[in-house]
Amino acid sequence: MALFKSSNPAMQEKAFDGTIFQGMASSQAMTVNGTLNRFGFLFLMMMGSCFFAWTQFYKGSNPMPLLLIGVFGGLIVAMIIIFKRQWSPYLAPAYALLEGLFVGAVSAYYDYTFKASYPGLVMQAVGLTLIVAMVMFLIYRFRIIRVTEKLRTIVVIATISIAVFYFVQWIAYLFHANIGAFTNAATPLGIGFSIFVVALAALNLLLDFDMIEKGVQMQAPKYMEWYCAFGLLVTLVWLYLEILRLLSKLNRR
Repeated sequence: MALFKSSNPAMQEKAFDGTIFQGMASSQAMTVNGTLNRFGFLFLMMMGSCFFAWTQFYKGSNPMPLLLIGVFGGLIVAMIIIFKRQWSPYLAPAYALLEGLFVGAVSAYYDYTFKASYPGLVMQAVGLTLIVAMVMFLIYRFRIIRVTEKLRTIVVIATISIAVFYFVQWIAYLFHANIGAFTNAATPLGIGFSIFVVALAALNLLLDFDMIEKGVQMQAPKYMEWYCAFGLLVTLVWLYLEILRLLSKLNRR
């Protein structure tokens, strides 16, 4: 039976292939506390580069270079980590810094755009993201929602579908085509879509928590703490961006 299944590409069962016996043979096995400590470190690094991108925006710099460096640099580093998970202790911090540039640039843009009509938009999105993450952790911790095979399958299929849709939409945008314009509109359909994606991102947190717990139970090697912390950061950033998008739509109604 497959123990490790997640819609997060960084948190798939195959991520632990070839690592289980290595962890069992070593006293340096993965722990929950170790993973959370690594995640906290990555989160602080991301916040540091996020603050840098934010301040550069308000100093009058063009945010696009930092945004593009964050997007494409983060994507390249993330792909390397996924295929070379042993390098995660070295590359995960680099990913956090690059992701911070992207998140900071996007956040500054939203803050500037909605400064008059919705002051505090970004801080509300940050607060809601942390609240949702904590609630989902408690839901997982007390088994209010159990991560069953059926739940995994539904979340994986839905997440892959959203990812493919976003990719097609982005490619179409490059060619000046308009696909799925309703997803950006402040209409009941557009808002409903954002609520669905926020809920989906939140459910992915459950799968990530389950992945970490199973990795500890199977005594994955120590470097997998960095790898799982990286995967958790990916999901948390996605959740934040979707909440930010949802709040901006609600403000435009």
